[in-house]
Amino acid sequence: MSISFASSINFTEEFPVIGHYTYLNTASSGLLPKQLVKWRQQHDQDFLKEGSLFRDSHKFHIWEIKEDVARFFQTSKERVALVPNFSFGMNMLLEGLPKGSKVLLIQGDYPSINWPVEFRDFEVASVTLDEHLEEHLSEAFEKYQPHVFLCSIVQYISGVLLDLEFLKSLKQQYPETLFVGDGTQYFGTARFNFEASAFDVVGASTYKWLLAGYGNGFFLVKPSVAKKVFPKTIGFNSADAVYGKKDDINFIGRMEPGHQDTLNYGTLGQAIRFLEAIGMERIETYLSDFSKMAHRRFLELGLLEPLIANRKKHSTIFNIKGDAALFQKLKDSNILTSQRGKGIRVGFHFYNTSRDLDQMIQILGN
Repeated sequence: MSISFASSINFTEEFPVIGHYTYLNTASSGLLPKQLVKWRQQHDQDFLKEGSLFRDSHKFHIWEIKEDVARFFQTSKERVALVPNFSFGMNMLLEGLPKGSKVLLIQGDYPSINWPVEFRDFEVASVTLDEHLEEHLSEAFEKYQPHVFLCSIVQYISGVLLDLEFLKSLKQQYPETLFVGDGTQYFGTARFNFEASAFDVVGASTYKWLLAGYGNGFFLVKPSVAKKVFPKTIGFNSADAVYGKKDDINFIGRMEPGHQDTLNYGTLGQAIRFLEAIGMERIETYLSDFSKMAHRRFLELGLLEPLIANRKKHSTIFNIKGDAALFQKLKDSNILTSQRGKGIRVGFHFYNTSRDLDQMIQILGN
């Protein structure tokens, strides 16, 4: 079976790296589209020529970007906080949680989720990450009755995708538990309706599947969160640079204490428009089919651990059996992957084709 994404965009021209490498490393770093590079160059040229006159309109530009983010994730712009990266936002969020809060984690989840929790004065419990993850979560919720549950929607080493419908059901059972999600390894691969989701808060860095480069991220926050979390961060931008608003700063303002960078956040807005022009429904369908194909072929070769092999639905990320020698062999063949955990992590985005998968499997078979 041969599949490739049908688009009027010449992906090799838009992403020059795929003309030289078999790029299976989006889970480490997504590619920056050529048209976004052109937009960034024009942005800085305008700043060069106009100086402070250019910055006079920065608040309008920031609101435009928030509208892009809100539209993409089906929420309102008032619920969008723009942050430099996920880790920065997560630390601000956790600093606002009451001491002694009971927090439930997934063992081996992304360090920028688990470490900030473990370094603070919380009562921490965790569940085992295996093919029965959802069952473990049900048992842990019943046993611990956590105040907060934190998780990556897609696990960064294995690519395990949490069952989002299961999470909605769990949220209905435990409506007072604060559900906080990291979408860094998920957003950009499928449509996501924040308002209809189980999550009270989701955040992400956007340099992976959203293709927005580095130095920008966002958090989406539902209104009820302000009754449970009280961020201590504050700055002049929190009050919209108005002295009289110091004592009337909302939750989103607390997460945006300083000057906002229209270059990096603007790149996020442009990346969202780029993905929308291609069509997120088409991207989601293509990647779902690609994931099933890759899962089947890796399974036939005995390359998947039970954690991945026995899941009904998987993400675009796979961790296959392999050592440092195999990783180097792939690299020498211009196939870019990452060593993660006990194996080799590969990821497929819409600019990948079945030929990329064929090339990798051919190396694996030699």
